[in-house]
Order: sequence, then C-alpha cells, then structure tokens
Amino acid sequence: MSHAPSATGGDRATLDPQTPDPDARWLVTVMNTAFLALLAGSLLRYLLKHPESPRLPWVVGLSITLATLQLAGHWLGGRRADRLRLAGQRPGGLQLVLLGSVVACWVVIVLLAPSFAWCAVPLIYTGLRSLPIRAAVALVAVLCALVMIAEWRLADSVDPNLFLLPPTVAVLATTVFIYMRRQADRLAATERREGTLAERQRLSMEIHDTLAQSLSSQQMLLQAAERTWDSDPAAARGHVRTAESIAERSLAEARRFVHDLAPADLAEGGGLDEALRTLAERESTGSLRVRFHRDGTPVPLPDRVQSALLRIAQGALANVREHAAATTAALTLSHLDDQVVLDIADDGRGFEPSGARTDAPVGDRGHGLPAMRARVRQLGGTLTVESTPSEGTVLSAAIPLERA
Repeated sequence: MSHAPSATGGDRATLDPQTPDPDARWLVTVMNTAFLALLAGSLLRYLLKHPESPRLPWVVGLSITLATLQLAGHWLGGRRADRLRLAGQRPGGLQLVLLGSVVACWVVIVLLAPSFAWCAVPLIYTGLRSLPIRAAVALVAVLCALVMIAEWRLADSVDPNLFLLPPTVAVLATTVFIYMRRQADRLAATERREGTLAERQRLSMEIHDTLAQSLSSQQMLLQAAERTWDSDPAAARGHVRTAESIAERSLAEARRFVHDLAPADLAEGGGLDEALRTLAERESTGSLRVRFHRDGTPVPLPDRVQSALLRIAQGALANVREHAAATTAALTLSHLDDQVVLDIADDGRGFEPSGARTDAPVGDRGHGLPAMRARVRQLGGTLTVESTPSEGTVLSAAIPLERA
C-alpha cells in the first residue's frame, strides 16, 4: 500500500501556504535591489545638488531608515502576508505596522527631497503584495498622487507628462498584479480541489483492494465454516483459522491507513514538539500571540497520543481565537515520569466552567470539549478545564504513558 503525504490535501509541495515559494523569493530579491538602487540614486542626486543643505542629515538618516524598513518589510512581513493570503486570512499586525512605517518614512523623505519620489514603485509592489485588493488600490492612489506632486515641485515648467506618466504606470502595474494574483489564486484553488479528489480516489481504491477484499474473504470463510460446522468440524475450524489470519493482515493494513491519516504536521517527521511549535507560529496573528514551551525530557510517544494531543491543541486554539477575545495564549507540553500533559492557557474573557455544557454537540469541526474528552478518554487520560470570568482559561489534557 502506498503512502501519501497527506490524506486529505493531495500533493502539498506547491500549494501549502507554509511552503516557501522560490519565485516569490526571486521577485523579492529583484524588488529589493530595484528599491535600493532607486534610493541610492536619489540620495546621490541630493548630495550632488544640495551638499550644503541643512536637511542633509535628515535625508541621509531617513534613507538608511527607509532601506532598513523596506528590507524588514519584505523578509519578515511579506512572506507571512503571502501565507496568510493563500490561507484566506487577512494580514496580521506585523505586516500592517511594517508597511505603515515604510510608507510614513517615504512620505517624510519625499516632502524633504522630492527626488525620492520614484522610490514609490517598489512601495506599490509592497502594498499590492501585502494588502487586500481594495486597500492596496487606495494605497497606490495615494502614492501616485504624492509622486505627481513631487515631480511637479522638481519641474522647471508645466509638463503634461508629469500628470499622465505616474498614474499610467500605477494603473498598469496594479492591473497586471491583480490579474496575476487572481489567476494564481484560481490555480491554487483548482489544484487543491484536484489534489483532494485524487487523494479520495486513492484511498477508496486502497480500501477496496485491501480492507474490503479482506472482509469479503472473511465473510465467505465464516459462512463456509457455518455450513460445515456439524458435518466436517475440522474443515470448519480450518476456515475459521484462515479467516483469523486474514483478519490479522487486515488489522495491519488498517494501522497503515491510520498512519497515513495522521495530522499533516506530524507527518512531516518533526514529532509532537515541532508540530506544536509550528501550530503556535501559524495561529499567531496581530491580535493573538501564541507561544510554545516544553518541560521535562522528551520521550518517544505513540502515534495516537501525538495525534490526539495535536488535535486537542488545534481545537483549543480555535476556541480561543473565536470565543475568548484573548491577546496571548501558551501551549505547554510537559513530559513527566508517568504521563504527558498538554496545557493550553489564554488571557481571554474566560467563563464559568460549572455552567459550560460539556455534553453539547460538537458540531462539524469537532473543536468542542466533548470531542477533546473523548480523545483523552480513549487513551485512559483526563481533561480538566480551569477558568474564571475575565481571567482567562487553562485547559489541561493528561495522558498516562503506560496506558497509552
């Protein structure tokens, strides 16, 4: 039986928002190089034409600051913005702060030295890459207006191109970028659907060729044993033994299916610690910071224990994000002598545990307390919830290692 990278997602190599895009890195390098070249050229022009200007220290300092912010915005915020966009989420606080700082610094330096106006071209790319389309278009319009004003201040006479060239370039760049983004999003959505369908087909074929065939054979053997039980007990027992052997092989196949269907973060091979650390990074946004911490000496954990704890962490963080109005959350994995404990704590609004319906239906997503309790109970563990209104919540899942 073949093993797939993910049981539901198909080939994740090119579609996963967490996977680095080599083309995006290449484009970032080109845009950064262009920005630094424009910035250096503008600064050199100002040094040659205004060597005695009292604004010179400010212009030099702002140029250095602008270069630093632009590089930080691309390398720290841009890649995360791409992942959030592909995941269907809005840009976080880090992206907005970096982009706002770059634009503000550029506006100030353009007011001091209009020759820096054409540094707006890479800023247009930054805005289009980081922001939703409507916000990006509004930013491009503002940048274009400032470029026209700066060029008008530098001009010796009125030139119609001063008012035609910047908006034309901005419209062309924006239109092409939006078109390419929409095409890329459509292609990614299509490939995700095709990958999901292909994986479902693969699983159905695997189940038909292994488990279904084995169950059919067992049924036929048991029926034959029933027919010959009185007339030929030895043959009947032989049929039962053969059915038992087939059942043993089927159980091994079923376990291989379970391994294939493990959470994708665990399938990467980094273990539970790395999966929880990745989850914390992925769930962190501008309004919610999630940290991961490990206590004790890690020991090998059974696959089903790792899967259960990761699913509990995912469900708990989903509840924190949707209901707690928290600003920070912490995942703590503690390896004790006889058990492993996962704590999920947040500083949100909290609730009264005695009034919570722990037997309520879980819903479609399975993030409720009943699903978490069921997962822990199957492994002989316990799930406890400590919460106080306005003082946050701590959810703790403890699983004994011997029982697991």
